[in-house]
Amino acid sequence: MNDKIKLALGGLLLALVASGSYWYGKSSTESKVPNTENKAERTLLYYRNPMGLPDTSPVPKKDSMGMDYIPVYAGEKTEDKEGFSVSAAKVQKLGVQSEAAAMRELGASLRLNARIATDEQRLTTIAPKFEGWVEKLYVNTTGQRVRKGEPLFEVYSPELVSALRELELAKRGLAELKDADAAAQQSMQRLVDASAARLKNWDVAGAQLNGDRVTYYAPANGIVLEKMAVEGMRFMPGEKLYRIADLYTLWAIADAAEQDIAGIRLGSDAQVTVDALPGRTFTGKVDFIYPTLNEMTRTVQVRIVLPNADGALKPAMYAHAQIATGKPSKVLTIPTSAVIDSGTQQTVLVRLDEGRFAPRVVTLGQRSDDYVAVTDGLTEGEQVVTRANFLLDSESNLQAAFSGMGDTTAPQKAKTVGHSATGVLEENYGDGNVSITHEPIPTLKWPAMTMDFTLANPSLAANMKPGSAIEFEIVERGQGEWVITKLQAQHEGH
Repeated sequence: MNDKIKLALGGLLLALVASGSYWYGKSSTESKVPNTENKAERTLLYYRNPMGLPDTSPVPKKDSMGMDYIPVYAGEKTEDKEGFSVSAAKVQKLGVQSEAAAMRELGASLRLNARIATDEQRLTTIAPKFEGWVEKLYVNTTGQRVRKGEPLFEVYSPELVSALRELELAKRGLAELKDADAAAQQSMQRLVDASAARLKNWDVAGAQLNGDRVTYYAPANGIVLEKMAVEGMRFMPGEKLYRIADLYTLWAIADAAEQDIAGIRLGSDAQVTVDALPGRTFTGKVDFIYPTLNEMTRTVQVRIVLPNADGALKPAMYAHAQIATGKPSKVLTIPTSAVIDSGTQQTVLVRLDEGRFAPRVVTLGQRSDDYVAVTDGLTEGEQVVTRANFLLDSESNLQAAFSGMGDTTAPQKAKTVGHSATGVLEENYGDGNVSITHEPIPTLKWPAMTMDFTLANPSLAANMKPGSAIEFEIVERGQGEWVITKLQAQHEGH
């Protein structure tokens, strides 16, 4: 090989080495640069409520049902659509009804428990101030109505008879001394006045003497509440024989909490209802606010005067009083049936669209019989569910639970929330609760047992008789609280 060929091969070899070193260095450099696109960490923004409620948290937490809040990251596509969906068929089957939140006039008022009582100013007690014996009764039954001046009973009292005869003799003597001098007439007049004053002090100034018997008359109109007098009995001065009450006017004694007393004024209008007369309302006015507080109940008694011309109200009746505490004002209201009260918060279901609903926490104000004011959480015109809202609330809880498990479409996931079982209906308590003896429930790993359940709707067991074989589905609404969402007679072959 000549020198020219050797020189060419050497140059080619150097070129290849240099080229290889360049590509090796470039490859090594690129391998050392991190892939920021793959390695970049997602930025956590917050944790959202799994039920879709407007509640977020900067740290992990659980809701009232024990479900974990769902993390939301920057750039992550989240479901912006509020609420939950229910098929049109299910909405129709549940009988869902709604009404718009609207401005209405609601007068501020207090609802208080009360009781009907006799008007103490119209009570009369018959307690003779002399000693005697009851010879005859003209009014001999409790509850009998009497009028002022009507004879009550006839008594024999030697002391009273003596006083009446002294008065008669004094009057006769005064008449016989009409022609006598002035001093004699004045002396006899003083004897007449003394005898009359004695009878007046005994409250028998108008009593009539029949032989040696004296008739005693009713001093006022009313009803005989108590009758202690018995024919032939002896009574002593001050002993109570009759107690008569005028029931034309009665009192309603209401118990007001101490924090509510400041809003009650004398003369305020009051509406009173009694359980014995449903649908009827009695109108009265606040007459007196008692000056003392019950230390045990922390309440103050408020007295309401009620007319009772027809005698419909009876003393000791249990009553409810509604006392006006301010002038009516226009406020945003919803029907009281729309409120789902958990004890710690009040929620309504807002109808967003056909078949779409959303739970909304609200703040409530004053109430009337059918409507309640909403101070926060709703705007005028929003539709709130007024019927079947509890069943829809159960539906929203189920959908939220499915969402929390990450797959709302897989049918097999539903079994971890709703659980099917069979058993025998032992008892329907009639208050929305039932007792059931059920077979083992594999999805809960429960053995066969007898236990109580809450019905999502009391009508589920309306036609079920104790001892019936049943199929049912249950959902856990809260910790240890199991609600039956479906209940029917067990089909043959099961």
